[in-house]
Formats: sequence, structure tokens, C-alpha cells
Amino acid sequence: MQLGLQFSLLLASLFVLLGGVEAAPVKRGGLVTLPLKRITQTRSDLHPQVLLQQHINRGLKRHARMTGRDEPSALELRANLHKRLYIPPGGRPGVRKANAKRYNRHGVAPISDAVSEHNDVIGVLANTLRQKGTGKGQKGQSAGGNGGGKGNATAAGSGGDQADGGAGFSEVDLDAENNGGLTAANAPTADNSLGLDIEANDVGYIATVQLGTPPQDFKILMDSGSADFWVGGEQCQSTEGGDCGNHTFLGTQSSSSFVDSGKQFAVTYGSGAVQGDIITDNVNIAGLALNQHTFGVTTQETDDFAADTVPFDGLMGLAQSLLSEQGVPTPVESLASAGLISDAITSFKISRLADEKNDGEITFGGLDQTKFDPATLVTFDNVNQQGFWEGSMPSVTVNGQDLGLQGRTAILDTGTTLVIAPDADAAAVHAAIPGAKSDGQGGFTIPCTTTASVALTFGGQSFAIDPRDLLFAPVDPTDLTGDCVSGISSGQIGGATEWLVGDVFLKNAYFSTDTGKNQISLAKLV
Repeated sequence: MQLGLQFSLLLASLFVLLGGVEAAPVKRGGLVTLPLKRITQTRSDLHPQVLLQQHINRGLKRHARMTGRDEPSALELRANLHKRLYIPPGGRPGVRKANAKRYNRHGVAPISDAVSEHNDVIGVLANTLRQKGTGKGQKGQSAGGNGGGKGNATAAGSGGDQADGGAGFSEVDLDAENNGGLTAANAPTADNSLGLDIEANDVGYIATVQLGTPPQDFKILMDSGSADFWVGGEQCQSTEGGDCGNHTFLGTQSSSSFVDSGKQFAVTYGSGAVQGDIITDNVNIAGLALNQHTFGVTTQETDDFAADTVPFDGLMGLAQSLLSEQGVPTPVESLASAGLISDAITSFKISRLADEKNDGEITFGGLDQTKFDPATLVTFDNVNQQGFWEGSMPSVTVNGQDLGLQGRTAILDTGTTLVIAPDADAAAVHAAIPGAKSDGQGGFTIPCTTTASVALTFGGQSFAIDPRDLLFAPVDPTDLTGDCVSGISSGQIGGATEWLVGDVFLKNAYFSTDTGKNQISLAKLV
């Protein structure tokens, strides 16, 4: 029997088909609000470390594209995944036994006390933090924290007695991770808004818009980290062979107002790629009609988009249009140009499944004042010159302890699930979280019961990440109070001071972008 795992299985889509519940748009005044749905995956056989690496790989590719750097090669990404398949007792990646359970979901060896020099780094950083006199009330001391790497590398940062105070990984999240299911958003409360439905345990967010004549509903992934709007075309083919799956398509057969310009486009994402034709057709967003709007329909998609299990029909990029491969305005820019909204503002309230509020929404033209505390609203400049939304992040703290990570910037991206930080920064964060351990491959585990408060500062305001959002997945799904894979990972994302900040953080703040003023706003949720 051939050893190891077939790599194509590791890259299989994590998505399942959407449910049939639709949230109605709300239109009042100068705003447009669309409901965003949660999409889910049903791959219960994926070990959380493999799932984590898939998200890290996706984030690394997105960041490379964002910053104009060379993307990691397919060989490098494949190697990243293979390293996570098995960690033997000696702490080094090894070859998985052919008779082991597929993906070794229940049989991955515990991260060793000698997992690698990565844990030595955590130990040294933990000692450094203690020596600064900021680690008050510590219960745990760093085993092997002198850099010897012989203990479990428990990071004994400030607030150490909080490590055992959490309830553990949410059973609601575990069920969503394993069984899938789209959690539909409630009807939005703001003008010009659509509800955001939630994929699985807070993996992604989608809304429903109407396209063509007669209008059809299309399920659209909302992405602040790209700037192209597209849906599948009627002639779409998968790069793996066959058509583009069980989706809704747009073309001359379904829409009498469809006009093909004859021009082509292509976009590569962190996961997957598409190419197709630039067309014009009618678009309706929360009751606001963009007639003969210019966007794309795909003629070819990778299986990341074409597979039956992918729950959306297209993607709406909501970065600035100077990033667009199609070279056309984004929908929010077109809504503003047409006078349908007063300003090219897009605002996100991303919902958390475990809260069971289902109140996620995306709002066009303004901010939903009912979603945040106005006293905490801060607005700061976008420092990215390529069209992404990137702000200065002068401080990172854990349990109120400043880690000394000055001069950082962060790209805020709803299309990325994790927070990905440079290696040294990720190690510094986990050094201050009691019980944190490195897996030796750029990821970390933390106690599922952690109550550590990691906070990022923007515009002079500190925004804390809910400890629940630090828990990406339990290492052992039968032990929800054991170790969990951390939602903050390290990655070679280019600059030593640049972070890629996704939904792990964005669930904890109201996030708004203003294309006209080239500014970003954040506020604390209510």
C-alpha cells in the first residue's frame, strides 16, 4: 500500500451547498444592507492541523498577491501540508503509517516536549516577558522556558491564572465544523443592507444579490481583499474536467439583458483561480438597481469554485477598484457614482456562530449605528498603495501586556479566516498566552479553556479578540477542554512588520471602508 496521503484529497473543497433560507434586503435612506450567510464544510475526516495549514497556505498566497510578491510555489505549499500529516513522539515530521486512520484524525501524536527550536523561542520570549515585570498573577511557569526546550513550552505571560478559566471549545462550533450547514442571517436592521450567512464555524460569509433579466438570486462571497465581481457563466468548465457544478449561472440563455464585451479577465486567489469574459448585465443589490453594470462571468474555474460542494455562485471583491483585474469599478463604487448611495462606503458586521445571534450584515453607503458603540469609533488612513485595506497597527497586547511590536501594519481581509503574523511576532503573542505550544510548522496550540485576551490597536483604540475566536479547532475532537489549534499563525508573508488579519479578529469589531476618503473605520460591537 502506498504510504502517505493523496495530496489532492488535502486540497478538496471545505464547502457544502447552501441552504434555501433567504434573508430579505432592507432599503431606507442612502444605505443598502445585504444579509450575509454562513457557509459550511462537512469534511469531518480532516485533522485540524491539516485544515489549519490549508488556511495558512491560502493566506500566504493572498498576501503575496496583495503585495506584488512572488507566490509560494505549489511544491512549497504541498510541503507545508505534508509536514503536518504526522508529528511523531520525537517531535519531527515523519511518514504516516499506511494502515493509520485516514488523515490520522484521532491518532496524531501529541506535540512533543522537544517539538523543535520553535518552542525554545517561546520559552525565551516568555522569560523575557517575565523579566520585564509585567507577568502578574502567573500560575504557570514556562517549563523549559530558559530556552532549553525540554518542557511543554508553556508560555507564562501575564494573566497566567486565566488559562484554565474558559469553558472549552464550543459544541456548537464543533457540530458546524463536522457536519456543515449554512446558518442563515436574520433580516438586516440597517438601511441598504444584506444579511451575512455564516459558513460552518465562522469560516466565510455570503450574501444574495439579483442578476439578469428576469432577475435570478446568486449567492455571493463577500471579500474585502479583492476587487473583482464575477459569477459563473453558462459555458463554464472546471479545470478538472466537466462543468462548474451545481450552481446558478448567467448568460444569454438565462438573461435577455446579458451583453458580452468580448474582453477577458483572469483572477488568482489564495485558494483557486477563475477566468472568463467581461460582460454587462443588470445587477440589483438590496433593491438598488445597477442596470448594465460591468462585471465578469467565468468560462473556467478551478475546483475551489467549480465543485458541487462550493456553496456560492460568485464573488464580490470590495477592495479598491485600482486592484481590479477587470479594470472596472467595484459595485459599491458604481452605486455611489449612480447616486444610489451617498458615499462608496462598505461596512461589515461579521457574526459569530457560537453567539447564535445570526446578526451579520453588509451595509453599503454608510455605517449601521445599531451595531457598534459610537464612542469607540476610530477612523484611520489606508496605508496600502495597491488597493487593499491596510492600517497602521502600533501595538499588540496580551492580557494588557504590551509585547513591544511597534511599527506594524495589518491588511484587514474578510476573505481570510485566520490571523497570520510574521514568525517572530506570532511567537511573541503565544509566549504571553499560558499553555501555548508551537507545532514546529508555523502553527500553535493553546488551551481550549484559555481566557487570554489578545488585542490589536488601530487609531488609538485597542480591540480585543474574544478568547473563543482564538480557538480554531480542537486537536482532539473528543476533548473540548484540551488543546486547540490557535487561530493566530505564523507565515512568511513578506515584510517583517506586516500582518494579514482576517475573521478571527474582524468578528470582534465593526469594520468599515471608505473608498472616496481612502480610510478605514473600526468600532467595538454592542
